[in-house]
Order: sequence, then structure tokens, then C-alpha cells
Amino acid sequence: MKQRILQIHPLDNAIVALDSLKEGDTVNLNGRSWTLPVPVPAKHKFAAEALQAGDEVRMYGVLVGKAQTDIPAGGLLTTQNLKHATNAFAISDKPQAAWLAPDVSAWRERIFNGYHRPDGSVGTANFWLVIPLVFCENRNVGVLREALEYDLGYDKKRSYRAQTQQLIRLYASGKSVSEILETDLVSLQGEDSKRLFPNVDGVKFLTHEGGCGGIRQDAQALCALLAGYITHPNVAGATVLSLGCQNAQVAMLQEEIARRDADFRKPLVVLEQQKVGTESELISQALKQTFAGLVEANRLERRPAPLSKLCIGLECGGSDGFSGISANPTLGQLSDMLVALGGSVILAEFPELCGVEQELCDRCVDKTTAVRFNELMTTYNNRAKAAGSGFDMNPSPGNIRDGLITDAIKSAGAAKKGGTSPVVAVLDYPEKVTQAGLNLLCTPGNDVESTTAEVASGAQIVLFTTGLGTPTGNPVAPVVKVSSNTALAERMPDIIDFDTGPVISGDMTIEQAAENLLEYVVKVANGETEVSAIRLGQDDFIPWKRGVSL
Repeated sequence: MKQRILQIHPLDNAIVALDSLKEGDTVNLNGRSWTLPVPVPAKHKFAAEALQAGDEVRMYGVLVGKAQTDIPAGGLLTTQNLKHATNAFAISDKPQAAWLAPDVSAWRERIFNGYHRPDGSVGTANFWLVIPLVFCENRNVGVLREALEYDLGYDKKRSYRAQTQQLIRLYASGKSVSEILETDLVSLQGEDSKRLFPNVDGVKFLTHEGGCGGIRQDAQALCALLAGYITHPNVAGATVLSLGCQNAQVAMLQEEIARRDADFRKPLVVLEQQKVGTESELISQALKQTFAGLVEANRLERRPAPLSKLCIGLECGGSDGFSGISANPTLGQLSDMLVALGGSVILAEFPELCGVEQELCDRCVDKTTAVRFNELMTTYNNRAKAAGSGFDMNPSPGNIRDGLITDAIKSAGAAKKGGTSPVVAVLDYPEKVTQAGLNLLCTPGNDVESTTAEVASGAQIVLFTTGLGTPTGNPVAPVVKVSSNTALAERMPDIIDFDTGPVISGDMTIEQAAENLLEYVVKVANGETEVSAIRLGQDDFIPWKRGVSL
């Protein structure tokens, strides 16, 4: 019989409903039974014991909230009777516990075929970038996109013009509005035109709203982010358009590139409109030089590389009450496997590490690393509070509706993506990963801002868990969508790449799911498998202005 409830950690007094439970249902676990006084929807939690106002509620073995009212045993935990609460954290002088790495002997000799770069990194893809240094150049980037994308064979947009034409014909034939609304429209997926440059995966056009006014730190952070993309293993070269008078100067970008790659040798085209003159001359030069760069990029071919060359970003968005039980622990197991193989992983979204700070501090390889994590977390949270917010306000309406009713519950589950390995480095936005192992990166919980930052820090592939469904992608790194539940995978198969729902149903273990997911990752790294976000042309890119964004 399928298990209907789950106690995640022996110390937990919040029990998770794996199935929708009705009022009066009796459920059993570990020799205990509860007759439920109210319905408990799937993914939500009920009290394992009678609670009084002020009592602590624990999940994943940590404090996740305090009761605001008396709650009977079996009572549903809600935003009305439970409020966010976490324990304080501090730097410990205790020696770090020894890490028990998973057995990865079967993976030691595995390789992927990627694009080897002059700096020693290996890309899982081969893109050319077109980037504005300031939002004033967004239009010109759009002109270049119109000129290049379709004729080079990189237009992935699905055309819905056939549906519009069908609606026009119906209207012209005298059909009523009700008849039009009842008509099934034809959906056509346009065929991809043949690529002129088969070894170049695409030309990606990044736009943003920064670079001009504002504080100089924003311009510096933007240039650092863009430098992260230009030096990224998945990028062959770039065309940069600058106006000339903005805060984000070309020299600032060049400094940031040199900081990441002192011997930078990729093709880089930089054009400044105020120096070039007319728009037509700017576009003409950009087209010619970009085309020449693509010819050079097309000479590259995939060659073997060990899995230790992989850097994986760990992300979540549209999380639900199952995310921390199936999808996120699967990523955690995969993270530990990759670290044991000598690879790197990035755990970000600092507002979603609230409540597990002590565990992460204790896992830091040295006191300096722990202190930096402590300072970044504390500063970020204090700035959020000063702006009238705070980490406790992070959960979205969708999160709450599907069982994540406090930030601590959400965070304790989100942190599972990072597995159990030591924290080798703590990075501030958007610093580059330079050490193998688990890296913590300070970013918002906003999934696009965080994914954008993880890629800038070096992630060649991003594993993105979701329980509600989100189409988020990235211009240069494949974003693998991992569903926490099978119902989502079946409802939104066009955006989901991998389903961990069998973990919930008991048909698969976390270890088995991680092995299967790593096999999938290798196929993506090889260029054998195209993830949904790339197939749909989902190129999300949002720089983080260092104001408060959760």
C-alpha cells in the first residue's frame, strides 16, 4: 500500500501528507496513528502532537515556525496558526565533521564531449553572444537579431500566425463570437531551418535595463555579470554594443573580463555607437565582424572531457510541498556525486537558506568561509528588513497554496539541493567559481535573477526543480527542469525534462533518481539531448540590482 504520510526527520513534529487526507481519516506511521479532525491536502502538514501557542514546529530536523494558537494532534498547519521562526546561528570552533562521500566508482571513467576553451574550461554548448553595455543599445541588439537569427538557422520561435489567420477566416465568413471561441485552432510548429554554422549552437541576444545612471556599483556589478557570460565555457565569443557615455564603460567590462581570465583569447567585438557614427554603419560593422567571429567559432568541435570539468547550478522555482522531499534531495545526491568526482556545484538563493544557516556554517571548510557566509546572509536580511520586507516574506502565493507556508519550511527543503558535502567557498554576486566542490553564491530567491547569476559564475548546466511548473531558461546554459511530482510532469510535459514523482509514490529511491538524472545530464552535456527551455527558446536573463529582491 502506498504510504500516505511522511515524517522527514525523527525530530520532526510536522507530518507531511503525501496524499489528500479527508476529515475523519485515520493514518498510521511508525506505530502511531492519527484520526484527522480536518482535511489535510496533499503536500500540506499536520501536527504530530498537540501544540500550544508558542510551541516550536520542526521539519527536516530544524525549527521552521512557532504555533500562534493551540493546534490539536492531527490539526492542519496553516498561515493562520503557524508563523515563521528560525534558530540563531553562529560561527562554531568545532572541527568539521568528516564527509562520507557517495560511491562513484561506476562514474570515474565517464566523460562528456564538450568544447575546450583556452582557459582550460570545457563548454557543454557553443554560443555567440550579442550584448549591450547599456539599455540604450537594446534596440540595436534587436536589429541585429532580426538580421541574423532566421537566416543563420537559429530562430526557435513557434509561429502562431496560422491560428490568427484561421480566426480571421472565421470572422470573415460570418461566424459568431461564441462559434469562434468553440473552434479548435490549428497549432503548427515551424521547422528549424538548416544552420549555416553547424558547430555553433546559436547566437544569443541579451538585453537589460542597466548600464546608464544609478549608483556606480550597479554598473560595476553589471559589467561583472556580462564578463561572466563572455568568459563562460559555453560561449565562443561576443559582440558588445556600447553607446559611449554610460556608467558601464568598455574599460570596466575589460577589467572584469581580465579578472576572470587574465589571458582572455576569445574573439570579442566591441563597437561604440558615439564613435562609429550612424546606426547603419554601426549595424553594418557589427554584422560583418559577428559573421567573421561565427566562422571562427564554427571551427571548434566537441572533444572528450572528464565529468570533473562540469559545474552545475542548483535552482528551484515554483516550489511545492513535495520539492524538499523528492526533487531537491535528488539534486542533493547528484551534487554529492559530482563533488566526489571532482566537479563543482553552486547553491544560491540566500533568502531560501534561512533557517539552515547553522548547518551550512558548520559545513564550511574553514572559519574564514563561515564568517563570509554569516556576513552576507546577515547583511542581506537586514537590508530586506530595512526596506519593510525580510526573508520571512519570501514564499509566494503558489508556494503557500501548495504547502510551503513559512520561509523556513521552504528554505529547509530548498537547501537539500546542496547535498551534504563541505562548503569550499562562499561567493558574492556575481563572482566566479574557482574551486571544485560545493560553492554558495549570494543571489535573490527570484529564480531568473538567481539562474542568471549562477551561469555568470560558471555553471554550464542548471538543474531547476519545480513543483508548480515554470518555463525559466537561460541564453547560454541548458536549464534542466526537474518536477517534484508526476502530476506536474504529465500536465506540463512541454517544459518538464525529468520527473522525480516516483520518489513520492515509493517507486524509486533518491539514489536511483540521482543516478538517472546524472545520466540525463551527461547526455545534455554531450549535446545529445535538447532540454525543453532551449527547444522553446526560453532565454531568460535578468541582472540583479543590489537593491532588495527576494
